[in-house]
Amino acid sequence: MKKSQKSKVKSQKSKNHPEYQYLNLLQDILENGVDKPVFNNPGVTIKSVFGRQIRFDLSKGFPLLTTKKVFLKGIIYELLWFIKGSSNIKYLVDNNVHIWDEWAYQRFVKAQSQNSKVKSQNHKSKVKGEEKVFTQEEFIQKLKELPANDPFVLEWGDIGNVYGVQWRKWRTSDGRIIDQLAWAINELKTTPYRKSIVVSAWNPEFIYEMAAPGKSMALPPCHTLYQFNVNNGRLSLQLYHRSADIFLGVPFNIASYALFTMMIAQVTGLQPGEFVHTFGDVHIYSNHMDQVREQLKREPRSFPIMRLNSEVKNIDDFKYEDFILEGYDPHPPIKGEVTVVGGF
Repeated sequence: MKKSQKSKVKSQKSKNHPEYQYLNLLQDILENGVDKPVFNNPGVTIKSVFGRQIRFDLSKGFPLLTTKKVFLKGIIYELLWFIKGSSNIKYLVDNNVHIWDEWAYQRFVKAQSQNSKVKSQNHKSKVKGEEKVFTQEEFIQKLKELPANDPFVLEWGDIGNVYGVQWRKWRTSDGRIIDQLAWAINELKTTPYRKSIVVSAWNPEFIYEMAAPGKSMALPPCHTLYQFNVNNGRLSLQLYHRSADIFLGVPFNIASYALFTMMIAQVTGLQPGEFVHTFGDVHIYSNHMDQVREQLKREPRSFPIMRLNSEVKNIDDFKYEDFILEGYDPHPPIKGEVTVVGGF
């Protein structure tokens, strides 16, 4: 085979890499996206498209993007936090994961700016003899230093009815608490052929104007719901993602739900199938355009392999140490600023 032919074959194989689904979606948004304002944050805009889908066969590698390094530690700890059904970020900050810091801090600052009564007696600090409101770094450090049962942590570390709460502690009008995830796992073990194994995070009781005063979610769930499907002993999961930050959020989400699918497959005695990622509004923030163009210059590398501790048979028993990633060789990270939006 001639050198030019070999180069052409290599190029064709590269273009078949599943990561190109993500890169092509970036290009699609750049070329076809519509410019829109951002709700509750007038400082930035987005360029967005609506109604897209990508999918990853989990038997062909773990879809941790390689065209920029992705923070796997944060993905694992956040997923374990969701599975715990927690709404308090202390577990995350204790493990040096700061994905949700802005939402807790935003709530704290708003309470003070509205002269709301802060339940902790020590919510201010003195710097050079002058009293001042905490910076975000000081606020997070205080959450980390205090015990989990401290009133300040209980009040200001909590960000409301986020994903894990809806998955594990959905409150009904008649006072019951439904553990949707436990129900789904039982269904997969007993009646895996059912087409109604769906877990929803979209609870109108806690979303914006529909919520009772003071009960609104920090962020109406972007990951609205997910559905399980079993074919020939393989478990697949489809996520409906109503609003997706393609540059910062989606690489995390792909890896998180792919890992989640693998975990559920293990505890239900199934093999991992596909992770299917269906988008509503998928967008690039105006302050991420240069980063996206930089990422599009890069060529994907082989996906790594994720190995789970095979001894774990209960979804609540997974620990950070139960996950081993092998063969991850990404391009360098590309930093971008988080744009905080939401219901506060």
